[in-house]
Amino acid sequence: MKVKTILVSQPEPKIENSPYFDLQEKQKVKIDFRPFIHVEGVPAKDIRQQKVDLNNYTAIILTSRNSVDHFFRVAEEMRFKVPDTMKYFCQSEAVAFYLQKYVVYRKRKIYVGKRSFEDLSPLIKKYKDENFLLPTTDKLKDEVPATLNALGIKWKEAIFYRTVISDLSDLADVYYDILVFFSPSGIESLFHNFPDFKQNNTRIAAFGSTTCKAVEEHGLRCDIPAPTPDTPSMTMALEKYIEKVNKAK
Repeated sequence: MKVKTILVSQPEPKIENSPYFDLQEKQKVKIDFRPFIHVEGVPAKDIRQQKVDLNNYTAIILTSRNSVDHFFRVAEEMRFKVPDTMKYFCQSEAVAFYLQKYVVYRKRKIYVGKRSFEDLSPLIKKYKDENFLLPTTDKLKDEVPATLNALGIKWKEAIFYRTVISDLSDLADVYYDILVFFSPSGIESLFHNFPDFKQNNTRIAAFGSTTCKAVEEHGLRCDIPAPTPDTPSMTMALEKYIEKVNKAK
């Protein structure tokens, strides 16, 4: 069956040169964007109940843009002036770059991993005498605390934001040829909103092994897995699939 419509379970890209827009133009398909999950900040009073006093920490571990936003939001709510001496350990260059929204980059002590959380380990270990705070989500990957515990450092995890299922009830009677997911939470949201969902002829694209696994655990087919050696991005995987099925007679 040919592909004409795609629903991506994320917010619409804000950049004009997004590969999704190129895909839409090149393959003559309609692509809609709708976040199946969204992030809500935890109020400062609830963070205090987690026994978090920002004065006690000399280093912050930041794993995502959300962790950056919500750390500084909470600091403001608590009327805590983040000292110039604070050290920032960022999981990736993208997170470190985003940090510039809140701090003057060249005047701060910022340490950057390559991509995975494990890449940060040597940098954190080098500063093992610091007192680390990990502002995080309620959906933290198991590898993060395991890695930090193995380093033998003084650290605390605190939930600064939560992943919340979005209301998708207005999509009840809307059909798409492909649904695109990027996390198990997206699949959870699909079945929370539509408990009787049947895949039928809908194709499912899933990014990452844990997402593919969640698709299959819910009795669905993962028709378009990514990344693969041939298709390292979701848009490349979609394009390859669309070219194949839309040219078939």
